Amino acid sequence: MPSTTKPSDRRPTLSMSAPIWPQVVDFGREICGDVWLSERREWVVTNGIGGFASGTVAGSLTRRYHGLLIAALKPPLGRTLLVSKLEETVEYQEKIVQLSTNHWHSGTVSPMGFVWLERFRLEGTTPVWTFAIGNALVEKRLWMEPGENTTYVKYSFTRGSLPIRLNLRAFINHRDYHSITLDTLPEFSTTPIPHGLQILPTEGSPFILSASGGSVEAANLWYHDYDLPLERERGLPDREHHLHIGTWTLDLKPGEEMTWMASTRPKPSRPAASCFESRRRHEMALLQSESTTKQPHPNWPDWIQQLTLAADQFIASRPLTPHDSGHTIIAGYHWFGDWGRDTMISLPGLTLTTRRVDIARSILSTFAQYANQGMLPNRFPDAGEKPEYN
Repeated sequence: MPSTTKPSDRRPTLSMSAPIWPQVVDFGREICGDVWLSERREWVVTNGIGGFASGTVAGSLTRRYHGLLIAALKPPLGRTLLVSKLEETVEYQEKIVQLSTNHWHSGTVSPMGFVWLERFRLEGTTPVWTFAIGNALVEKRLWMEPGENTTYVKYSFTRGSLPIRLNLRAFINHRDYHSITLDTLPEFSTTPIPHGLQILPTEGSPFILSASGGSVEAANLWYHDYDLPLERERGLPDREHHLHIGTWTLDLKPGEEMTWMASTRPKPSRPAASCFESRRRHEMALLQSESTTKQPHPNWPDWIQQLTLAADQFIASRPLTPHDSGHTIIAGYHWFGDWGRDTMISLPGLTLTTRRVDIARSILSTFAQYANQGMLPNRFPDAGEKPEYN
């Protein structure tokens, strides 16, 4: 039974070919198997242009800002919830197991996929779930393409004595990420594409959902009253509806994997595997740079390395002209954009301490572009209007 891993006494030299990730976030059954504890632990993955994916260790939605693709349609703002979640079912040894978890407004928790969750950890900034079904292990990883509103979810069948059948039900929405879908339900149509669907909102831009293989069957069924306990704690509406738009089915043998994708691009800019390796190289380069330039003590704690990676998630591009962009700092996830005061306060820690001087220079140059009567903008509104100076 896995448990939280403690840092080693001496960290080996970082290697691009054999990544050694900080071992800070690593939960075993004592956390994963308790729905209250696993729902209270959240993860976030960002794409460097203001978009993000976020959820809980348990897999349930607990706030309006949770989703697999919150796209920045006017980077780094214009954030719009497009993909709410995936609900996974595994058929193995004549047993049907639901890996997802839902909390309903009635108080019911169903399905209870957390009972199969053996382990949750971060590899860099990539969340990894390990599910144990009998003698079978299925791993799930999630990451985003930097600079794009694209989310990948990879399922790896790492151990088992027989093939499995994996079913993925995709749930979507189309709303501003501050809003909530209750009385007015958005309308969609779908168009088949290879191994996927193009989603066409009645109001809004299209996006695609696709997989690396298998079959897909379109659907159109609203599920009502997902419970949002963290919204209730904030005194806000605490339930929401999401649309089941399609189901993907694929058989996997031990050692095989499949990747599912959601994107606002009609076609991904590169293969999923290439994106994944590029992200890993980028994160290892951050750690390599941080460790070599600062010459850390041999017992340099893992949490310092994890903070370096976390710092990178707050840095985003901001367009300056149609052909040029600078950088900015997101003031916080889930709901903040880039605020001038917060940017200047956090810039030393996020960029100078991590030896990213070029990024610091770019951020200062970006805000200087918007200087007005000696003042830097304090806020860029979500809707993209003129900056606010206050």
